[in-house]
Amino acid sequence: MQVRQEAVYRRRRRAVLGGLGLVLAGSLTACLATAGEDEPTPPAASSTAEDADVTADATAAAEDSGSGADEDSGSGADEDSGSGADEQAEAGGTTPEPPAVPSAQSQMERVDYITGGITPKSVVANGHGLVIANNMMYSHTATVYDTGSRELVATLDDAVDLADYGIEGHPGTSRGAPVEAAWTEDGRYAYVSQYTMYGQGFGVEGFDNCTPDSGVGASMLYRFDAEDMAWDQVIEVGAVPKYVDITPDQTRVLVSNWCDSTVSVVDIETAQETETIPIAAAPRGIDVMPDNTTAYVAAMYADKLFKVDLEAGTSEVAMDTPRKPRHLNLSDDGAYLYMAVSGSDTIYKIDTATDEIVDQVESGREPRSMILSSDGTALYVVNYYEPSVSKISTEDMQVLQKEPTDANPIGITYDPVTHTVWVACYGGSIYVFDDQAAAT
Repeated sequence: MQVRQEAVYRRRRRAVLGGLGLVLAGSLTACLATAGEDEPTPPAASSTAEDADVTADATAAAEDSGSGADEDSGSGADEDSGSGADEQAEAGGTTPEPPAVPSAQSQMERVDYITGGITPKSVVANGHGLVIANNMMYSHTATVYDTGSRELVATLDDAVDLADYGIEGHPGTSRGAPVEAAWTEDGRYAYVSQYTMYGQGFGVEGFDNCTPDSGVGASMLYRFDAEDMAWDQVIEVGAVPKYVDITPDQTRVLVSNWCDSTVSVVDIETAQETETIPIAAAPRGIDVMPDNTTAYVAAMYADKLFKVDLEAGTSEVAMDTPRKPRHLNLSDDGAYLYMAVSGSDTIYKIDTATDEIVDQVESGREPRSMILSSDGTALYVVNYYEPSVSKISTEDMQVLQKEPTDANPIGITYDPVTHTVWVACYGGSIYVFDDQAAAT
């Protein structure tokens, strides 16, 4: 692991304990002719396609999309992005503030283009000045960035000795495959799902077309401590964990287990899986209601949206959906659920009081990850096969703006400290947009 040790970054890490927290952003490399729904085939390996029916379309889209990045965007993140990181850190500039202009009335403007040996699949901001990017599974790394300076502050290797974390049966070094992350509210810890584990005693290696009968071994959830810039917990969950969410009361972590067709419930205090709740084929997106007892889960291969009772440990179908429901976002008050359905190129707005669709919009070709602005007035969506990022008004579900990206944008996050939108492209880049560039 590499960690920046300059005084400015040491001060930032100490600030977390004082309640400021850190923001991580991560991303994974764009896979131009991806063989799987989420993970590209490794070199010299055979395809395990989750979406083989759209592989040819993905290739064509990538070839036709153009360069995405302008010639003046630079080839690296760190050398010319300088926006006063030292001054921001000295002033303790890691506290979220409301945007000066409501997000639905502002414009996105690209301010950075980060490259440099990354393959970002997901990027997630901690809300206090850091972003974590989880790189494509065969890269075996996650990268952490300062959202003020947009500089790389740490590179995390996924190799661990599980015995150090109280997990027996896997002697020697084990390796993971980072996928998604969820931050605790204070920005101190990030829980990172590991698609599959490599090492001794793990059973069948994970793959996208798996089922509960495939024999794929259980995988792990790593916890990252932003104060120490290191993994500090490893928790066993199900087979091929994908999405991660934390209950609003900060007591439980939920993990969707792709191969098991379940959701793991992890107790934060004991760092143990306490329950597995059955869902259906290929659960992915999760979001928990403000009541801390109700969660929504998108089952991609079942084409269903589930509602989960966390107290009873049961689930029921809330609605049948078009093909491939993928990602979910809830409004802060829990009144509306936004659902990205990749197979219909559509974002749906759902009234959670009735579980009925009240509005919808086509965002672009194959919408995947989404994120809400801190004021809740805008929703940002990456369109994997277009490739682009769309900004949508949550009030009337109209597309306000669309910007091109490199091929296969797959991850997205919003930093409430700098009011920037970070987009991870599988091919090896992260776009950073200033969302307060100008009023519409």
